[in-house]
Amino acid sequence: MDQTLSLQTVPAWFVVLPDTDAAAPLARAVLPYSHRTLCHASGRPWIVGRWAPDAMVVGEHGDTRVAVTGEHAVTPWQARRASAAVAGSRSPDALDRAADWPGSFHLVVSRGGDVHVQGCAVGLRRVFRTTATTATPSGTALVNVAADRADVLAELTGAELDPCRVAFALLTHGAPYPWAGEPLWRGLYAVPGGHRLTLTADGRARTACRWSPPDPVLPLAEGAVRLREALVEAVGIRTRGRDLISTDLGGLDSTAVCCAAARGEAKVVAYTAGAHDVAGDDVYWARRTVGALEGAVEHHVVSAADMALTFDGIDTLADVLDTPSIAIVDRNRRMGIVELAAARGSGLHLTGLGGDELLAGTPARLHTLLLRHPRTAARAVRGYAAKYQWARRETLGQLLDRRGYASWAERVARELTAPESPPEEPLLDWAVASRMPPWATADAVAVVRERLSGGPAAPPRGRNRGEHRELVAMDSISQWARHIGQMAAPLGIGLSAPYYDTRVIDAALAVRTGERITPWRYKPLIVEAMRGVVPEASRTRATKANATLEEEAGLRDHRRALLALCEDSRLARLGLVDARVLRDWCRRSLTAETGSCLLHATIACEVWLRSREMTPRPATGHGTTGYGTR
Repeated sequence: MDQTLSLQTVPAWFVVLPDTDAAAPLARAVLPYSHRTLCHASGRPWIVGRWAPDAMVVGEHGDTRVAVTGEHAVTPWQARRASAAVAGSRSPDALDRAADWPGSFHLVVSRGGDVHVQGCAVGLRRVFRTTATTATPSGTALVNVAADRADVLAELTGAELDPCRVAFALLTHGAPYPWAGEPLWRGLYAVPGGHRLTLTADGRARTACRWSPPDPVLPLAEGAVRLREALVEAVGIRTRGRDLISTDLGGLDSTAVCCAAARGEAKVVAYTAGAHDVAGDDVYWARRTVGALEGAVEHHVVSAADMALTFDGIDTLADVLDTPSIAIVDRNRRMGIVELAAARGSGLHLTGLGGDELLAGTPARLHTLLLRHPRTAARAVRGYAAKYQWARRETLGQLLDRRGYASWAERVARELTAPESPPEEPLLDWAVASRMPPWATADAVAVVRERLSGGPAAPPRGRNRGEHRELVAMDSISQWARHIGQMAAPLGIGLSAPYYDTRVIDAALAVRTGERITPWRYKPLIVEAMRGVVPEASRTRATKANATLEEEAGLRDHRRALLALCEDSRLARLGLVDARVLRDWCRRSLTAETGSCLLHATIACEVWLRSREMTPRPATGHGTTGYGTR
């Protein structure tokens, strides 16, 4: 792999260096590729990289520095005030109290020789770290360094690809927590969402949890008010000061975002994708919404015939992503609208990604609710069982199972090559069990099984099955938004997903489980929250379109492109995939639910490995980060 691909081609990134002379060789290595540098009070390089002139807000107080980058409304005065508050306290928690701002952003602090780096509550604003050995006048030293992109950090430190981690990325339904979304280079690690990374001057690094989800105790009515305030605020800080922005206008979640944007001063241009499925009703509901808004939104419907199908161009994609992404299988479909928005003049595109897992939640929450409110939980379970045709025996088995997360992970390790769970399996367990695909080699299966079942048991992401399942889903889907943003960045347009703001997440998760998650109403929290924001003509919509037909048609139309990926497969070179079995699978007639979806993770890895072989092309301009940095 080319060791300067991302350093040369990615329009926006940053590297965070500790306040020590031992980091000087890393600073010298990264400076030729960077456009901007911020320094510690000592004068040593602190944050180095590429970002737009106004993308990093910095405050100083004494020897304390605070830098904020992302989607926010923080002023230099507020940053200075935060740096003064941090300088006057020894507690790391003072940082969160001083920087309790709305939005989604990275926060970097230099104080007294220590450096603190943090993203958001879930996986949208990621932080990666690694340890490098540098030469010093007295010998060598170990230096911990961080960055917002894994590929930039890998190239800077010369890290090698780790085939064992690539094997994990082949798992259907994604790798279990905490392995999901990990960087694929040896020695690189992702800081978990909701955690803070601290780099010390003596070369050490430590992480600490700084955010936990709230207890679900608020009644729906009160929670709806809080969610409306948080979501309107989140959209407002993104649209304020802009002349024109664009939005998706499809399902209920993106409708809420679009309508919130229409309350601001920026011109709103909304896009709705047509569907091949006659039951797909996004266009109908979008037109009702736009009509009721009475000219507040410029609306464009992209016909189904003009929307790319799944797998379109899959053998020619060359986006520079820092980790594989299953969003790549729909890359041209998703990016078609973003490209139209960029051509229309939008610098920011708002999406409803994140709404499903936050607003609909997961029935797995009922596992815990059963202990506290058995009648409410039992009634809801019966409703979900009827709605999704869950078998009584399996439903009771999951509901009464009290085994912990470690036990569940061990079972996944044992059953890696078992058949996939049926679509009607109850959703009350820790997660849908991951499997290795049929084309994975025995070596790949052995590597994954050993790692899943060996070593210290990882704690779950949440305090119970439901909380764990929701947070893991947010981590996963937020990375879709992050990767689509990386695809969009070269166009000069940022992708924004306000449902992943910490304040929005807090507002939604604080609502009582039985009122937020129910089989009897469709997303009741957002329905109630959007009174007065979304027109009554569409506020209570209870349907959701999907792209099943687009995937099945795409498999037929783009089968040759899929087969081309099987030729000289990079995964086969690594000994992880049997190319013959994969080729045979791609030739089959597959359904979206039971067949082609198993291809997604493998295709994502294969395309990513090939994209890393590109000839570097220097980035033009400073651009934006792929997730809305201003």
